Amino acid sequence: MSTVMPADLDRTLLSAVTTAVRDAGATLRERYTTQARGVSLTEIVAEIHANDEAVLAVLREPLLRARPGSRWVEDELEGGALPPGEWWVADPAEGNINHVHGMPDWAVTATLVRDNQPVLTVVHLPLTGDTYTATAGGGAHHNGEPLVVSAKSDLGAALIGTGQARPGESTDSFRRIGESVTAMLTAGLVVRVSVPATLQLIHVAAGRMDAFWQFSDVRSGLVAGALLVTEAGGTVTDLDGKPWSAASGDFLAAAPGLHAAALDVLSF
Repeated sequence: MSTVMPADLDRTLLSAVTTAVRDAGATLRERYTTQARGVSLTEIVAEIHANDEAVLAVLREPLLRARPGSRWVEDELEGGALPPGEWWVADPAEGNINHVHGMPDWAVTATLVRDNQPVLTVVHLPLTGDTYTATAGGGAHHNGEPLVVSAKSDLGAALIGTGQARPGESTDSFRRIGESVTAMLTAGLVVRVSVPATLQLIHVAAGRMDAFWQFSDVRSGLVAGALLVTEAGGTVTDLDGKPWSAASGDFLAAAPGLHAAALDVLSF
């Protein structure tokens, strides 16, 4: 799925990115409270934007400095192919909606995407101190220990996840999500529907979950997990079974023994 980076460059850049993401995570943790913030939609959106702005003030410049010539994707909810070259796709508060509602499922992510393929990623969970990293061809790790996907081959024994990529999707998209959840509830053991995508995908990479799908092209929620799952030995494609890239319109990541069966269920 990815273009391999030189090993010495991997190590140097990964260290710098990890430091930047952890520093950004400290800023986001300082803003966290277990009480929900905001009542009206306007207030909630304002809290979300305030989180983004505070973290980006810490995160953006160190990443651009760490990789001279790289560019920055401004809108974290964008999808579709990027222009050629190297781009930072970062989410300063992945799971921002959880953060402002006092829930613990949120993280800071930064992924270097080269020619629409993720080649390096760091995901940091500030509340627990857990850090997930991957480089193309260099494996995936959790706090420095290798990650390996599930060995399951029976979809009927699988814990599978999905979720809504962004608010305001079309009615047809919501209907498709509902139909796919029904289909997977029938075929799998348990289906977990939650946000954000990255936090489910780190579970797939670690073998704690077995598959994750999404009808979405929102890059910031998928690029980090796509590289982590691939480097942990999983299979990542679109829902036509073609290799996934940032240009793909939908997404499936699964343990190799389950991928074909999951793809079949979702091909309705």
